[in-house]
Amino acid sequence: MVPRGNNTDGEVALDRTTFEQAHQQHENKKLVIGYALTSKKKKSFLQPKLEVLARKKGISFVSIDQDKPLSEQGPFDVVLHKLLGNAWHEVIEDYQQKHPEVTVLDPPGAIQRIYNRQSMLQGIADLNLADCDGIVCVPKQMVVLKDTTSSADEVAEAGLKFPLVAKPLLVDGTAKSHQLFLAYDRLSLAELEPPLVLQEFVNHGGVLFKVFVVGDVIRVVRRFSLPNVSNCEKAKVAGVFQFPRVSSAAASVDKTDLDPRVAELPPKPLLEGLVRELRNRLGLRLFNIDMIREHGSSDVFYVIDINYFPGKFVIQLAGYGKMPDYEQVFIDFFLSLAQAKHSKRECIKSGIEM
Repeated sequence: MVPRGNNTDGEVALDRTTFEQAHQQHENKKLVIGYALTSKKKKSFLQPKLEVLARKKGISFVSIDQDKPLSEQGPFDVVLHKLLGNAWHEVIEDYQQKHPEVTVLDPPGAIQRIYNRQSMLQGIADLNLADCDGIVCVPKQMVVLKDTTSSADEVAEAGLKFPLVAKPLLVDGTAKSHQLFLAYDRLSLAELEPPLVLQEFVNHGGVLFKVFVVGDVIRVVRRFSLPNVSNCEKAKVAGVFQFPRVSSAAASVDKTDLDPRVAELPPKPLLEGLVRELRNRLGLRLFNIDMIREHGSSDVFYVIDINYFPGKFVIQLAGYGKMPDYEQVFIDFFLSLAQAKHSKRECIKSGIEM
């Protein structure tokens, strides 16, 4: 830098200040995201298009070495993770306490809640969704921890009606944890392997709505699901049947001529209210809601599953990689995190409470 005018010291100081401000602005534009993902999740999520868009916006993705202490890596602005196990959860929780300035997506305790299908849907029926153009329910369900042979009486006591959807209690990232069965009668329950959740099957016209949530952004896609079960079928069919892999990307209904009463997307006010309430209660920013509309109704919906940051481990069952324009949605989301961090830093410097 070359001094200008007579006031050399002042001019040099001014130039240095300008340089430091420019440097700080440059630093503010950078966003380092440390990620801890399985190899399958990394392959499905970190697509080339996403990484190209990220570089253009000053976002870099850095792999976290799980064999080294997390605090010795980085520095990170954001930690994006989806690994199972108590040991990893303890690492993340400890890191959060020591580095509150880093955004962790998402808190392990919050994620753990929706890995258990017993706690996953608790409280949804009590959400405040007044004036949201619809009703959100959850199917009647019960948990079977040990003996399925004696669960028939408990099913009757709980008021559940056949057929029942049987789902593994825990979502542990394996293909088995996403296997679903339909039990048509009492005797068929003995064929199921606990621990599991039994959930009343709700006729829904064979269409499932997958609601993707990325921060404040909501995207909805329609997928084929199981057809309705008629009263005649209920009376004649017995046994247990494994669900086909419904809701896959290949099973999109967007180009199919369906009855609009079945295929019409849930009302926007209802989705916004539901997502807002769930985001607050769950403490999550990256999740997916599986919803169905009760057949014959225009405004009664059921939440049947919630998944955290879904991806390749379900063999492309509508993971984020299949969400329309997912790359730009995530880039905007990460940039909003950077802006929020910058605003918080400026408020702290100014002595303003957030």
